[in-house]
Amino acid sequence: MAQIPNLDNAPLNLTSLREQSQKDLLTILNNIRAKKCLVIDQKLSGSLALILQTSLLKEHGAELRHLSSEPVQTECTRVIYLVRSQLNLVKLISAHIQNDISKGLQREYSVYFVPRRTVACEKIFEEEKVHHLLTIGEYPLYMIPLDEDVLSFELDVAYKDYLVDGDTSSLWHIAKSIHKLEFSFGVIPNVRAKGKASARIADILNRMQVEEPVNTSDTGAPEINTIILLDREVDMVTPMCSQLTYEGLLDELLRVSNGSVEVDASIMGAQQEGKKTKVPLNSSDKLFKEIRDLNFEVVVQVLRQKATSMKQDYTEMTTTNQTVSELKDFVKKLNSLPEITRHINLAQHLSTFTSKPSFLAKLDMEHTIVEAQSYDICFEYIEEMIHKQEPIVNVLRLLVLFSITNSGLPKKNFDYLRRELLHSYGFEHMGTLNNLEKAGLLKKQETKGNWLTIKRALQLVVEDTDTANPNDIAYVFSGYAPLSIRLVQHAVRSGWRPIEEILKLLPGPHSESKRGGYSSSPSFDTLPGSPANLDKVADGRRSLVLVVFVGGVTFAEISALRFLSAQLAQHADTHCVLDGLLFHIQETNIKNYLFPVQNENALLPAQVPLPLLFPA
Repeated sequence: MAQIPNLDNAPLNLTSLREQSQKDLLTILNNIRAKKCLVIDQKLSGSLALILQTSLLKEHGAELRHLSSEPVQTECTRVIYLVRSQLNLVKLISAHIQNDISKGLQREYSVYFVPRRTVACEKIFEEEKVHHLLTIGEYPLYMIPLDEDVLSFELDVAYKDYLVDGDTSSLWHIAKSIHKLEFSFGVIPNVRAKGKASARIADILNRMQVEEPVNTSDTGAPEINTIILLDREVDMVTPMCSQLTYEGLLDELLRVSNGSVEVDASIMGAQQEGKKTKVPLNSSDKLFKEIRDLNFEVVVQVLRQKATSMKQDYTEMTTTNQTVSELKDFVKKLNSLPEITRHINLAQHLSTFTSKPSFLAKLDMEHTIVEAQSYDICFEYIEEMIHKQEPIVNVLRLLVLFSITNSGLPKKNFDYLRRELLHSYGFEHMGTLNNLEKAGLLKKQETKGNWLTIKRALQLVVEDTDTANPNDIAYVFSGYAPLSIRLVQHAVRSGWRPIEEILKLLPGPHSESKRGGYSSSPSFDTLPGSPANLDKVADGRRSLVLVVFVGGVTFAEISALRFLSAQLAQHADTHCVLDGLLFHIQETNIKNYLFPVQNENALLPAQVPLPLLFPA
């Protein structure tokens, strides 16, 4: 199965976005007629795999290399670097050029920054005295379709950059991406924003429309009627809980990266010890599309039923005389056998983790913490985890969850757990803890918390959740409804005015405004309160909602949004388009949030690569 997702069923013409990105890249290559070597940074390489096949680049005369500290080995005299605007990557390129000069190699160099060049990067080239040897350009890749209803800005560390380092460049990037989207699909008339970063993005978006207006006569009626901007900071409880949907668990335990997981070939049934295989995960796989958003308990049942059904069909084929038409139907069913086998293998591997008492105990403790009614039990559980030296990622997730739901920890407990963590796991984690404090994820208790009020008002804990036949988004966490998606649910059903007092208890300002030919005032008074007025398209077409998570989204939240979209479609012609940075903070992916100041390559006692939270 191809890793490039099929976008034919997308609610917007996302294929045109992908084709434009392909065209822009091929234009860069075609501008250099000689044979060339295209050097791509590793992270960007994964993103490009979702846009075009590498064979297409080779057809346009490009040798492919990954950017590393090693000099580029090629016979080509033209070298093109395609990299993100990061200083460490610029220093690597400078080192390559200096190495070539020292060896007397005559080459021409081009550097294309993704999505745009920056003064800081060019300054490094000048300091390294290689700027005069370079042709510098831009490859404006601002967003990538990960699937038919998911776009990604590919900003892995936006949350850390903004909250810890005070770097707001990612906010401009997000606003620019949305503005580019508007040139294809029209000015989005309704904007709801919650959080400091989201409010700034809404403001930047309005300024961009003034400075570089989208011509409404060219785009026609807007295809996206409402955009909801949500800061990750508004809901840090959800990403600290273990995802329990099929795709969410795959991300928790195997890490989904660029729409695929990489696993040992033996897990997929191959007799090749130690070899890795990449398994694409997108809606082009019909079975995956059917089960990706289900609670994992249900997935196991569905796979069992499909395997049993195929076995029965096979038995009938071998014991009775079949007509040609019946044979054709059976052969058609056999086409789905590779998909069934693939997901049975993955589900079996996941089950080896989910059946462990330690996994079930952790889930139980997460729910206890979310309930926020058994402080001493939760504190003792985390203390015991530290003393047992359980994986530090697991400990930190529970500790952050504990801190957020209690509005911090009493000074005595805070100092004690911090000290125990450093003694147990090493003082190289001091930078990690400092960054968590700076981001407000781990702090001393100064005021009484409001989590219980928020939890009750928004019905975040749902008793007796039916995971097999869900009627609420809480099924994705087996009883906890993601706070972020509850806010979206209120926004599209009745607006935010009825829950305005609750919104004030959450971090950052909130606003609702109209754009285009309407007033852009952020006042609630500029908008009617009901979704019938705000989110209904005037000419009777379906209403499209673009949900933007500023700082990342989990797969469980995406599943909850799809469930919400299906529910709304039953009552009104509404469809949600989801936009996440896919900047996940689950299990192995929590490295997007943690980082040690002194030594990024430090190892834990078990010789497991150190998970990085807030990488530099």
